[in-house]
Amino acid sequence: MEYRPFGRTGVMVSPFCLGTLNFGSPTDERESLAIIEKAVASGINCIDTANTYNKGETERIVGRALKRMGNRDRILLATKVFNPTGEGPNDRGVSRLHILRECENSLRRLQVDHIDLYQLHRPRFDVPQDETLRALDHLVRGGKVRYIGTSTFPAWKIMEAIAISDRLGLNRYVSEQPPYNLLDRRIENELIPLAQAHGLAVIPWSPLAAGVLVGRYPADGSIPEGSRGAAASHIYSERITRAGALVGEQLKAYAQRRGMTAAQLGLLWVKEQPGITAPIVGPRTMEHLEVALSVMERRLDPEDAAFCDGLVPPGSAVADFHNTSGWMKTRGTTAAGAR
Repeated sequence: MEYRPFGRTGVMVSPFCLGTLNFGSPTDERESLAIIEKAVASGINCIDTANTYNKGETERIVGRALKRMGNRDRILLATKVFNPTGEGPNDRGVSRLHILRECENSLRRLQVDHIDLYQLHRPRFDVPQDETLRALDHLVRGGKVRYIGTSTFPAWKIMEAIAISDRLGLNRYVSEQPPYNLLDRRIENELIPLAQAHGLAVIPWSPLAAGVLVGRYPADGSIPEGSRGAAASHIYSERITRAGALVGEQLKAYAQRRGMTAAQLGLLWVKEQPGITAPIVGPRTMEHLEVALSVMERRLDPEDAAFCDGLVPPGSAVADFHNTSGWMKTRGTTAAGAR
């Protein structure tokens, strides 16, 4: 397998990173452990989780998997902090208090003595970045964290953080984890050029647009029962647009003509885009993992790339996968109102 540089760190990672959001619910522990073991045995050496996935149970499952496999030092283990962990006013965010406390909690659940990549799950704009960066730097210097990164941050805020780190002599961010798929390509406008210029790894989430790109949602706007779009949370339903569903139908038909599934083509497209390090695949079943493994060492044909560009031009969007960020504007895209 051809491993890829993780930004400027010198660390090498597999072309896909294993996402764990489904582990614990809806995927039970037994299958979750089997998926982790299969992924690692197949060459995936990056596992991404978060302190609030399934109220901490996902981290516990990942920790048990690492213990059972006995190969902790071969895995780039990533987790995140930011989202609420309780009802108190300090049980969330990017304050020093919350970051240091939650790092200890994640270490305990994961049963490890250090986290390889500790990421801020979302930005806050009311806390000075030097305050947050000093807390993260403290964790790195204390040996509890190896590298630090961000998720769903605007490019300007990452650039500001790099400048602050350089000025104050603090450890700097080495990666960003943005939403990125064929339906929402807006990171190509600023984030990708920033990452390429300053040596940031990019590990995008939702490469299959939560199932929209595999034809899960009809172009008539209806929402199938049992789908994420039908869940009580508006987070997922807001990302489903008629324009996006139409792209999903067209991609599915094209992929079939090319001897692939839409899932294979969708993952392959993200993996092969400029500036992308390792898309995060979050399998719910072993079959989902097998799809990712089937294209992990495959290259994207120029003809297929051109077709995808024709569906959604570079830098544009037909759905809003930044809808949990609070900062990305949908004006100028067809995501707003194309329901």
